[in-house]
Amino acid sequence: MYPDDRRYSKEHEWVRLAGGEGTLGITHFAQDQLGDIVYVELPEVGKQVGAGDVLGTVESVKAVSEIYAPVGGQVIAANAKLDGEPELLNRDPHGDGWYCRIRLSDPNEAGELMDAASYEQLTRSGS
Repeated sequence: MYPDDRRYSKEHEWVRLAGGEGTLGITHFAQDQLGDIVYVELPEVGKQVGAGDVLGTVESVKAVSEIYAPVGGQVIAANAKLDGEPELLNRDPHGDGWYCRIRLSDPNEAGELMDAASYEQLTRSGS
């Protein structure tokens, strides 16, 4: 269920690495727990974040949740489609519903995150 080409955090974010950059998003598990997403606060391009820092928020009919950076770096793009279509996070959380892209400050940080099999095991335990 979870793509093998990315790493996952225990806070239910993912990162897909490509040449010193990472595309970030929330997982299928996260969007399922949130329910219907109605608003997304995106990070500003240029923002510096450390691993574990808050990038922005996602508002659903159930709650407002923070999105955390699974790795550190500088935000180089935010998915503007989410401004007018926040439900993309529900429909395609691992594809068109990506959240932002960052230039990694330390590509080795991603090695501390879970692979798809470990993340799937985490979600089965209900975390």
